[in-house]
Amino acid sequence: MRRAFLIHLAAALALLCPTAAMSQQRMLAIAAGNTGGVYYPLAGGLAALLTKSVRGWQVTAEVTGGSVDNLRLVGAGRADLAFTMADAAWDALSGRDKFKGRPQPVRTLMVLYPNRMHVVTVEGNGIASMADLKGRRVSVGAPGSATELMGTRLLEAYGLDKTIRRERLGINESVNAMKDRKIDAFLWAGGLPTAGIMDLATTPGTKLRLLDHAAAVDGMNRKYGPLYVKSRVPARTYSAQDKDVPIAIVWNLLVANASMSDEDAYRIVKTLVENKPAMTAVHREAEQFAVENQAGGGSPIPFHPGAIRYFAERGVQLR
Repeated sequence: MRRAFLIHLAAALALLCPTAAMSQQRMLAIAAGNTGGVYYPLAGGLAALLTKSVRGWQVTAEVTGGSVDNLRLVGAGRADLAFTMADAAWDALSGRDKFKGRPQPVRTLMVLYPNRMHVVTVEGNGIASMADLKGRRVSVGAPGSATELMGTRLLEAYGLDKTIRRERLGINESVNAMKDRKIDAFLWAGGLPTAGIMDLATTPGTKLRLLDHAAAVDGMNRKYGPLYVKSRVPARTYSAQDKDVPIAIVWNLLVANASMSDEDAYRIVKTLVENKPAMTAVHREAEQFAVENQAGGGSPIPFHPGAIRYFAERGVQLR
């Protein structure tokens, strides 16, 4: 009779407190980016992977303005993880530029893949080189995004930062503005391929043109540190793109607050590295997630101790 009473009591409590089981779950948020970029699908894939793999975790991906916003969210404890470009992370830790006087306590969990700066226009508007942007309407990225940060530095290297008619639009808004001929060009720092640029490239009556800008890298590094690298967008990445386009790149990072426990950081990195095929199925940029990329200088900020422990087990010594 006592056992029956306890069973009935447990059932009654469950009816009165339906959220009791849920209260044991940990809710974690990943600061992602704009839905038209690469961060968002990767963050969604990581959220699903962690929710499935780590017992008791419920992880979600959040739409944000991009790297700068993401770093502020992690620094303030309003997000647990964030995708960011390395230059924005360096500024955040150092309290420089967009973070002037407000350094953020961020640490790298993993170096992910290179972010490629796109300078996008279309044929028929008289723009064939960076110099042709002078006096034109150019979107430099959404406010609070690393596209705006890197893009402003790129334009500055060409002496164009004060000569353009500046717009501050995200990738989806920039693509729509290009289609409507409300802007002449836009900047976007993202992975390959970027969905929004693919959309523009396949729009009837439109032929995409990407501008060569690799010559700016040396000047950007002299002023801001060794953050940028010369690379290219391979031919045929986008529709009608018939040749390689020299560009500037910066590495992407997965970061967390320095206060995250070593065990949580270790668990996140282990899950991400050891389930790479699941992430690659979400977006092909995940093919570049590699243990050997961690010690190559892609992260200008310190690694989290939990990440250092995991990579040490894989034979990679980090700082």
